[in-house]
Amino acid sequence: MHYLDVAGLLAYFILLGYIGYRSIKKVNSSDDFAVAGNRIIWPVLFATLAASFLGGGASMGRAGQAFDHGYAFMFAASAFPIATVLTGIFIAPRLKRYIGAQTVGDIMEYHFGRYSRLITGIFSLIFCVGILGAQALAVGTVFNAILGIDITTGILLGMGVVLLYSTIGGMWAVIQTDVVQFLMLAIFMPVTLLIGVHEVGGAEALIARLPDGHFSIMGDYGPGMFLSLFIAFLLGETLVPPYTQRALSAPDSRHAKIGYTVSGLFGFLFYFVSSTIGLVAFILYPNISPDLAMPELIRTALPLGITGLVLASLLAVVMSTADSYLNSATVIFVRDIYQGFINPEVDERKKLWIERLMNLLIGAGAIVFALYATSIIDALLLSYSLWAPTILVPFVLGVLLDLKCSKSAIGAILAGALVTLVWKWGPWPLADVTGLSALVAGVSANLLTFFIIYHICKSRRGKLHTANDWARS
Repeated sequence: MHYLDVAGLLAYFILLGYIGYRSIKKVNSSDDFAVAGNRIIWPVLFATLAASFLGGGASMGRAGQAFDHGYAFMFAASAFPIATVLTGIFIAPRLKRYIGAQTVGDIMEYHFGRYSRLITGIFSLIFCVGILGAQALAVGTVFNAILGIDITTGILLGMGVVLLYSTIGGMWAVIQTDVVQFLMLAIFMPVTLLIGVHEVGGAEALIARLPDGHFSIMGDYGPGMFLSLFIAFLLGETLVPPYTQRALSAPDSRHAKIGYTVSGLFGFLFYFVSSTIGLVAFILYPNISPDLAMPELIRTALPLGITGLVLASLLAVVMSTADSYLNSATVIFVRDIYQGFINPEVDERKKLWIERLMNLLIGAGAIVFALYATSIIDALLLSYSLWAPTILVPFVLGVLLDLKCSKSAIGAILAGALVTLVWKWGPWPLADVTGLSALVAGVSANLLTFFIIYHICKSRRGKLHTANDWARS
C-alpha cells in the first residue's frame, strides 16, 4: 500500500480522535451522552441514521451476497429500507410523545410496566452486542484484505479507535463522526463503483458477462427462502435501540419523521451501489471469498492515492454502525438495568462515569463475539433472531395503539424467545418441516400470545367493572 494511501487512512483516524476530544466539552450529563441533548435536527438525523444502518452488512455483506447470488439478495434486503420509510412516516413522530425517554425500555415501561423494561433491557443489550460484534468482524476483514493485517489485529485496531471517541464523547461524538462517515460513504462508494464498472469495460460489458440468474428477483433462493430473508430484513432491525435512540434525539416529531424517512429512501440507492460492486468483483475476481468482494476491488482496481481514502470510507461505513450500537448498548445497561433496578438514586455525575466504563466493557465483549462469528451476514441474521420475535411486536403495538397490559407484553416476549430458540436449536428440524424460519415462527408466537393474553385481561377487567357496578347499585 502506497504511503499516500496510508497517510489518508491515518488522517481519517486522527480526525475521529479529534472529534472525540472536542465532544468531551459538550458531554456534561447522562442526557448528553445518551441523546445529545435532544438537539439533532433532521438533516443531521438523516446522516447519522443512514451511516448507522449502512454498516458492514449493507456494504461488504451486500456485495458478498451479490457476488454469490446476484441482485436477488438486494431485492430481499430491500425490505429494510421499506420498513425504515414506513417507520419514519407512522412511528418515529409518535416517539417524541414520550418526554424524557432515551431507550426502548423507557417506552416499554410506560405501556407495560417496570418488569417489561428489565426484560427489554436484557434482550436489547444482547442484540446490540451481537450486531456490534458483526461490525467488529467487518473492521477486521477490511484491514486484512487491504493491508494484510490479520483479522484479530484489525479488529483490535479499528475497535480501539471506536472505543476511544465514543467513550469520551458519547452520543455527541457518535453523531459528529457519523456525519463525517456518511459524507465519505456517500462520495467514495459510488466512486468505487464507477471505477470498477470502467475496469470491467462499461455497464454493457458488465451486463453481458454476468450469468442471467444474477438479474433474477429470487435468484437461486427459491420462494420460501426468499420470503424468509425478506421478512428477516423487514422485521429484524426495525426500531432497534440505536435507531429508536436517534428518533428520540430529535427536537420534535417533524424532525424525527423527515430524518427517518429520508434515510430509508437513501438506503435503496446504497443497496444498489454495494450490490453492483459485488457483481463487478464477481467478474474481475471470480475465485475470491465473497466477503472480500468489496475490499479486493478497492485494493486492486483503484488508482494510487485514492485507495486510502476509499479504504477510510469503507471503514467509516462499518465504524459508524459499530459506534451507534456501542453507545446504545451502554445507555441500555445503565438506564434500563443499573438505574432501573440496581441503583435508582444514582446521581448524574456518577451515572456518566458508569456509562463511560460500560462503554469500554461492552466494546471488549463485542470483540470477543467477533472472534467467533464466521460470516458478517450470518452474525447479523443470528442477532436479528433476538429482536423481532421478542421486543418489536409489543413495542410497535404499544406506540401505535396505546395498548397497556404488562402480562401480555411479558408473555409475548417470553413466548417469542422460546419458540425461536426451539425452532433454531431444538432437536427437531422444524424449519424444514414447516417451511417457516425461526424468526417468522417466533414473531407469530409473539403476536398470537400478546393478543390472547390481552383479550383475557381485558375480559377480566370488563367483568370486574360490571361486578363493581352491580355491587354499588
